Amino acid sequence: MLTAKIGGFQFRDIRPKAASEIVDIGDASLLLGHSNQEITKRVYRRLGATAKPSK
Repeated sequence: MLTAKIGGFQFRDIRPKAASEIVDIGDASLLLGHSNQEITKRVYRRLGATAKPSK
C-alpha cells in the first residue's frame, strides 16, 4: 500500500504547496525563482476561504 502511495506522488505537487504555505507572497516568489510575484500568485497560490468551526 505504501508503494502505491509513493508511486502516485508527483513532484509538481510540491511547488504549489510551498507557495501556499508561505504567508508572504514575496518570500514564496523568491523561493520559486519567479521575477514577478503575479506569476506566483496566479499559478501557484492555492489559498481558499478559512472555515469556522460549527461548535
